Amino acid sequence: MRLSDLQPAPGSRHRRKRVGRGPGSGHEKTSGRGQKGQKARTGSSIPAYFEGGQNRFSQRMPYLSGFKNPFRKEYIIVNLGDLVVYEAGETVNGETLAQKGLIRPSKAKDLLKVLGNGSIDRALTVSAHKVSATARQQIEAAGGTVTLLEMRSFPKTKRSKKEAPAPA
Repeated sequence: MRLSDLQPAPGSRHRRKRVGRGPGSGHEKTSGRGQKGQKARTGSSIPAYFEGGQNRFSQRMPYLSGFKNPFRKEYIIVNLGDLVVYEAGETVNGETLAQKGLIRPSKAKDLLKVLGNGSIDRALTVSAHKVSATARQQIEAAGGTVTLLEMRSFPKTKRSKKEAPAPA
């Protein structure tokens, strides 16, 4: 095989359609654009979401979805049953959870909540932003300790000159 022998696969290349080149071409008078109308004119480009002046789908839908709280706090949830991968005396926090593969590494710095689903039989040091009452009971019954991490607090508005109040 030589460089001069290279050619595209049969049927993969097509000739460009040359519109407006006489009646014999089959694409003469209106050049495939049909008769009159918005799409027959030059410079016409209608966005895919346009519905002829009717309120478009993307605008109609938010009415059905209800209220979305922009200040909602999203927690990464870990159950006690997931902590069986830890040895006795180890520390459970976002970084170690990511190292053990229980959460994604990108989520290691997010808010963490430990729930009491499952059981635990070894003493662990758990550091989380929130811990359910049943999870706390089981961890302490197994000889472990629970440390609550401080939640990040921001001033009420962007323009606020005062510092956020300290948590009580």
